[in-house]
Amino acid sequence: VQLQASGGGLVQAGGSLRLSCAASGRTFRAIDVAWFRQAPGKEREFVAVMPWRGDRPGYARSVMGRFTISRDSAKDTWYLQMNSLKPEDTAVYYCAAKANAADLYKILSYEYWGQGTQVTVSS
Repeated sequence: VQLQASGGGLVQAGGSLRLSCAASGRTFRAIDVAWFRQAPGKEREFVAVMPWRGDRPGYARSVMGRFTISRDSAKDTWYLQMNSLKPEDTAVYYCAAKANAADLYKILSYEYWGQGTQVTVSS
C-alpha cells in the first residue's frame, strides 16, 4: 500500500484546510487509516482515525469538534477536514494505514505511511 498525503498549506488562525490521503498499490478494504502530526521539536502524535469496520472515528482531544476524518471508498481516499485552525495545529501531518488488529491510537501499530504534508497556521 502506498499513501500520498496532500492538501497542506499556510492558513490564518480560524481558517480551514482539507488534507487528502490517497491509497494505491495493493489496497485492502479492511484497513484502518489514521492521521498523525509532528510539530518541530515534538514527538509525532495521534490526530484522528477511521476504523475500517465502520466503528465511529476517533479523535485526539485537542482536535475534537474541529477536525473530521472521512473516507471516499470509491476513490480509496481519506480526508481530514480541519476547521477553526489554531497556531498550535502547525505541524507536518502524516496519514498512515494498517491491516492488523493492533491498537488504533498507537504509532507503532501502523505499517504504511505517507510522506507528510506541512500545515502552518499563522496567528
